[in-house]
Parts: sequence; C-alpha cells; structure tokens
Amino acid sequence: MNFNVVPLSLKEANDFVTEHHRHNKKVAFHKFSIGAIYEDELVGVAIVGRTVARALDDQFVAEVLRVCIKDPAPKNACSFLYGRCWRIWQAMGGKKILTYTLPTESGSTMKALGWKNVHTTTPRKKGSGWENREGRSWQPVIGKPKFRWEQEIKKKGNV
Repeated sequence: MNFNVVPLSLKEANDFVTEHHRHNKKVAFHKFSIGAIYEDELVGVAIVGRTVARALDDQFVAEVLRVCIKDPAPKNACSFLYGRCWRIWQAMGGKKILTYTLPTESGSTMKALGWKNVHTTTPRKKGSGWENREGRSWQPVIGKPKFRWEQEIKKKGNV
C-alpha cells in the first residue's frame, strides 16, 4: 500500500488519538508528530517525544509515545509510521528510538522492522507517584507490564 506522510501539530495528533486509540489518552508534549495518509484520508498518527523513563532520556534518544490507526487499519500502516519515525529521528541527529507494547500485542510490526525487545517493565500501582509529574494522569494501561522495543544506529568497527 502506498502511504504518504504529513507533519501534524500535537493538537491534531492528540485529537486523532482521543477519537481512535483503544487504551491510551493524549500526550502533553512532543518532539514531532506525523500522520499517514492513504487514499486522501488520515488513517494513522504517530507522536514522538522525550523518553518517559528519566534514566533513558538524553538528547539522542526519543520515544514513540503513541501510534494510533483508524479501525479497520490499512495493511502496514503501523509499520509505515514506526519506520518513518525512525528515519525522521535519525535525520534530526537521533541515535536511538524506543517504544513500548503490551504483552497482549504481538509485536509483529516491531520484529518486522528489526526493533529489539530489550526489557519488560514492572507494572505501576495507582498512587505510586506516577501522576505526581505535570501533565501525567493515571491510566489503567500504566498498571500493566510492557515490552520495551529499541532501534539504534549500528556502530561501525573501532575507528
């Protein structure tokens, strides 16, 4: 399938997430957001920002905070968005990008794109401090374990 990419404001991407995402809410901040256009229709969005985990945050690492596709999704829409996010982030000087999936999600998109499953998070309990930071509100998905997937620039020999 042929998709085209368009830049989106955070508001445009968040409005799409609010309308179509099955378990996550909108996000407070981003580095960039993009949309997937198929047959002249916005069929999916991706929002990329700083890593939520402070220990992973540096200027060369970004996190795909949301990927959201209309249901029914055109085939390969998720792969298109994740792949494009990685290429855009590299063009911006980024060295690594990451995202999280739930154990109930197959991870087939991540595997097909060559992303590595590197960690399983510990679920957070409500009231554990997650919602103490500005822009955060409790969502049931926070109380579930997640797989962290990463893609990074391959290091070339010892130069």
